[in-house]
Amino acid sequence: MQLLKVLSKEIIKSEWNMHMIEKLCHYIDASFPIIYLHTFEETKADRIIFDVAKKVGRGVVEWDASNGQTEWDVTRKDPLIKKRLFEGTRTIEETLSTEKEGDSLSQKILVLKDAHHFFDQPRIVSMLKDIGHMVLSGRVETTIFIVSPVLTIPSEIEKYTTVLEIGYLDHDELEGVISEFFNDYEMPSISRTLLNEMVMAFKGLTEYEIKNILALAYAHDGGFEKEDLKFIHDQKQQVIKKSGILEMIDLKESLEDIGGLENLKKWLKRKAAIFNDLNRAIEFGVDMPKGVLIAGVPGCGKSLNAKAAAKLFNVPLLRLDMGRLLGKYVGESEANMRKAISLAEAVSPCVLWIDEIEKAFAGIGGGGGAEVTTRLFGNFLTWMQEKTSPTFVVATANDILKLPPELMRKGRFDEIFYVGLPNDAERKKIFEIHIGKRRKHDLSSINLNELVLKTQGFSGADIEGVVRDSIEAVFAEEKQRLTTNDILNAIKNTNSLSEIMKDSIDKMSKEYERRKFKNASLK
Repeated sequence: MQLLKVLSKEIIKSEWNMHMIEKLCHYIDASFPIIYLHTFEETKADRIIFDVAKKVGRGVVEWDASNGQTEWDVTRKDPLIKKRLFEGTRTIEETLSTEKEGDSLSQKILVLKDAHHFFDQPRIVSMLKDIGHMVLSGRVETTIFIVSPVLTIPSEIEKYTTVLEIGYLDHDELEGVISEFFNDYEMPSISRTLLNEMVMAFKGLTEYEIKNILALAYAHDGGFEKEDLKFIHDQKQQVIKKSGILEMIDLKESLEDIGGLENLKKWLKRKAAIFNDLNRAIEFGVDMPKGVLIAGVPGCGKSLNAKAAAKLFNVPLLRLDMGRLLGKYVGESEANMRKAISLAEAVSPCVLWIDEIEKAFAGIGGGGGAEVTTRLFGNFLTWMQEKTSPTFVVATANDILKLPPELMRKGRFDEIFYVGLPNDAERKKIFEIHIGKRRKHDLSSINLNELVLKTQGFSGADIEGVVRDSIEAVFAEEKQRLTTNDILNAIKNTNSLSEIMKDSIDKMSKEYERRKFKNASLK
């Protein structure tokens, strides 16, 4: 068994980090006044700025709301060693006043944290604008780094500001954080297989969160075992919840819980073979899977397929609530979309489920409030077209007629499936599944063929409702067993979906045939 043992405590510098350091050095040499580092990884940003400062030969002064003005010790290896420059806590205005004078901070880098909270103050914005003008005119040699998880740029300083995204820790950095922690606490070595599992599980978490989880595992049993991966899963759920946009769904359903839809299930199994051996598939020449659009009749298993796909792929399932994206400020909705995509990509490989996507993008191309929706739709389409991360999108739609045609163009999704009302064989399987879940010992005595004959035009949800109602009635009447007649009685009291939505279903079915969407069921 190959064991993990790392001698160096330095975090591995990835190629991306090296590229970012080189880029920032060029920006400083070219006298870019303000560089906005948009990131949730403050510690990672500190390390990058620290390496940049050493390369360009500049000192670093930092301001944040809790500590005021501090100075970094760039002579040491650790960028987190800082000393307070002044007694008490200096305000951001006092720090920027010093900067405007151009003396104490000349030939230095000024790092501003928590600054976005002050961008509604005209004096602060004006001071930043004045500094930007002074740098561009050559009157002072200083570079301001604004480090923030919130991208808010006042219009007055837009032309002085360059925005760069610093993503979540990559594979090498995650491995470095884990290795450093194991060395510091002299924890027992682990296998390379478990290390790789940890790295994949930690994707999307910050260095601070990772170290907290490792400390929790260390306090629990003095090491890290496979069962400790549950700590990571719990923390990841917290991260997703705190985002307020995405929701992590617990995986309970599998393909075995779906009656029928064999074409769709077979297709998902093929994609699962790629996801479960992604690196080798890509080396072989297989394209990264994009996702699937599943459209069709309500209550026929579309959402169930999204959940089963995540379980089949053995990855987290994230649900994107498009309604939560909409914000009250200009640009807030687009920022929320970027945040959701960024988080999904950081957590990837994962399945991103967008339920009832036609409601999310209703009113595309209209005026007024629909302009925000149109921009969100454009951002989503661009991402779907260009994404390279293992984020598999499962979009479900009840009414294909309300979907913008651009969404169904080749290249957005790998495939579009139509889910119709279940046929005889599928209804029989659905009855088996739902009766077997609740009254398995009664299943052998029930005439499933008779039930199938009496449920023409029933959806999967209709059938589940019938089984649930019949079992409830049997319990209330204090009977000992569920019989065929009990279920037939429940069928008589149920109006099928084909009766309730006959015109809509006929219209949609013709449209699916005209567009030649792939049928999810075997004919």
